[in-house]
This record gives sequence, C-alpha cells and structure tokens, in this order.
Amino acid sequence: MSQSGENLRVRRTRRLLRGALVELIEERGFDKVTVGEVTERAMVSRASFYRNYRDKYHLVEQIFDEAMAELLGAAADGSRPPLERWVGFFEHIAARHRFYGALLGRKGSPWFADRMRTALAEMVAEHLEVPDEAAAAPEAGLVPTVLASVFLQSITWWLENGRPVPPREIAHRSARLAGALITEANGWGGRPR
Repeated sequence: MSQSGENLRVRRTRRLLRGALVELIEERGFDKVTVGEVTERAMVSRASFYRNYRDKYHLVEQIFDEAMAELLGAAADGSRPPLERWVGFFEHIAARHRFYGALLGRKGSPWFADRMRTALAEMVAEHLEVPDEAAAAPEAGLVPTVLASVFLQSITWWLENGRPVPPREIAHRSARLAGALITEANGWGGRPR
C-alpha cells in the first residue's frame, strides 16, 4: 500500500475511534467505557486500536494534545487583539462542542478537565503582566489558577446549557469576569499580614 493510502487509513481509523469514544462517553461516561466497546462501535479491530494507542487514556491524551495545540494556536494569534483571540477560542470550542461537552461534562474525564485547566493556567500566566517582585511571591500562581478555573467553568457551563449565547458573547462575558479578577489582583499591593 502506498504511503498516502496508509496515512489515509490511519487518519480514518483514528477519526472513527475518536467519534466512537465521544458517543460512548455521552451514553455511559468515560470511566465505564472500555477499549472493546470503542473498537466495536468504531467497527475497527482491537489490533488497529493498539497500533495507534496504548489504552483509552492514551486515546484521550492524543485527542487532548491535538485539540489544545489547535486551540492555543488560535488563541496565540498575535495579530489579533486578546479579546478577539478569546472569541476564536470559543469558536473552536463551538465547532467541536460534542467532543468538549463529552469530555468536560458530568460523564467526562476528570483527567481531561485537569489537563485543560493546567494548559489554560499556563496560557494565562504567559499573558499576565506581573511585576517581578509579585512573580516571585509564593501566591504568584493563584491568579492564573483561579482564572483558568473561571475559563474552564465558563466553557463547561456554556456547553452543558446548550450554548445559549453565541461564542462572541460568552467570550466577552468570561473576559469581563477575568478582567474583574485581574483588577482585584492588581490591587493587592503588599502581602497580607
């Protein structure tokens, strides 16, 4: 088989496995899903699954890494103002709402939510303007961690409620919440006694 034919087959297999995983998470919850159920639903052999992934956690990890690379790539477009990058972030979530809804929802993967929260905290930390003396303080990680939680909860709420407002509106609302937190944190002159 030619290289391009094999790549096409690998991409198709991965797409089928990922789609099956999302469907099964929606139906049964991540913890109850087995590799056998994923392969059966995808109509893919177990051997094909194990050629691509070690287990269901590895499958989710690969999905996560690809989604976050795409998501953070959209958010990192320096030619757009920060708020427009955040709108692009929510547009990305909207375009893949079943995937994010399944993995972040009540039946989803706590591991996925933790990884996303950590990635968001790292992204936030890169964009916060923190004076050098504040960056060295023991509580320096508090603001990025809290903001990441606000963003993750905004995404989760939006998905669980059927995306009741357009991506632009939820982006603006969550950005205003984040702005209020940043304003408060910027007012913390010295360390409390």
